[in-house]
Amino acid sequence: MANRFILNETSYFGAGARRELLGEIKARGFKKAFIVADKDLVKFGVADMVTSTLEGFPYEMFTDFKANPTVTNVKNGLAAFKASGADFLIAIGGGRGNGNATSGGGRAIDTSKGIAIVANNPEFEDVVSLEGVAPTKHKCVPIIALPTTAGTAAEVTINYVIIDEQTGRKMVCVDPHDIPVLAIIDAELMASMPKGLTAATGMDALTHAIEGYITKGAWELSDMFELKAIELISKNLRNATFNGKDMTARENMALAQYVAGMAFSNVGLGCVHSMAHPLGARFDIPHGVANALLLPIVMEYNMPAAQEKYCNIARAMGVNIDGLSVEEGAKAAVSAVKQLSLDLGIPQTLREINIPESALEQLSKDAFADVCTGGNPREITEKDILELYKIAY
Repeated sequence: MANRFILNETSYFGAGARRELLGEIKARGFKKAFIVADKDLVKFGVADMVTSTLEGFPYEMFTDFKANPTVTNVKNGLAAFKASGADFLIAIGGGRGNGNATSGGGRAIDTSKGIAIVANNPEFEDVVSLEGVAPTKHKCVPIIALPTTAGTAAEVTINYVIIDEQTGRKMVCVDPHDIPVLAIIDAELMASMPKGLTAATGMDALTHAIEGYITKGAWELSDMFELKAIELISKNLRNATFNGKDMTARENMALAQYVAGMAFSNVGLGCVHSMAHPLGARFDIPHGVANALLLPIVMEYNMPAAQEKYCNIARAMGVNIDGLSVEEGAKAAVSAVKQLSLDLGIPQTLREINIPESALEQLSKDAFADVCTGGNPREITEKDILELYKIAY
């Protein structure tokens, strides 16, 4: 069996890395940029931190999309892109709806991927046909991605998520043709993230790392990346959350979420994401909060299928499991994840985030149908998912 790995052509890391943007644009021969950025990133000056490096290079800006972008947002963005005469996109912001756009940037990268894919594959102009693994034939219009959160890794993945307003579902789209050609991971663009958003996006990154490590498609190369991401997150997320001026912690979190994305993009995720997606689609719950709340619960369900790997997770999180049995070591990993979530002030029940109990059956149907469910390390049914939601309630 062959294992495929797809990554960006080029990435830059480090505080101030955005200053490499103009040189890369010129080296690639681009003529005009179509910038996709959240309104609040413009309002609070984060987008200007990027545009100020362009030194007069021509661009038009698109800001008309939601924190959880919709099919309509993509269609409107595509029309604006075509009218602009631009030949590439710059995405400034986040991916997969991690909450407060004031610093998070909504889903600029996901929106950009939808626009750029359809622009070069017009047979998918309905957008909904992109759900799952769509058979697009052409690479998307080039995207340069500058994330403003440390969680989603949308800048290095082949995934994006768009909401179908007709069904109320999050469509998970997986397409090797959508990966940005250039990613610039500049922690200075993340420095203004408030505490809650830092915690939520960081737990999103941890969920990516853990699910990517135990998913059915995981193998040696992806395992290496995911374990390092777990280690970096465990060492730095608390500091990044409670001392936002700690640029070392910010840079390490930016690196950790990227490293996690390098792997999960290629091997898949699991049922934490399957269950988190409908919470975002139907109730607009920030993706990182949903993941953090569900992660230890789903980890307990999956434990019989991945006990040895759970022991490695515990070690990566700094837990001394010497002398413990494999089962005890696995339980220590779940406890470490729970403790991190508690330390960060993440809600612990669905009731706390105002999910009505009457919605659990529909959420279970949506989650079971989600593309991430197939990667779960332990077989799971719709009934099992409903029971997990009830535990979370």
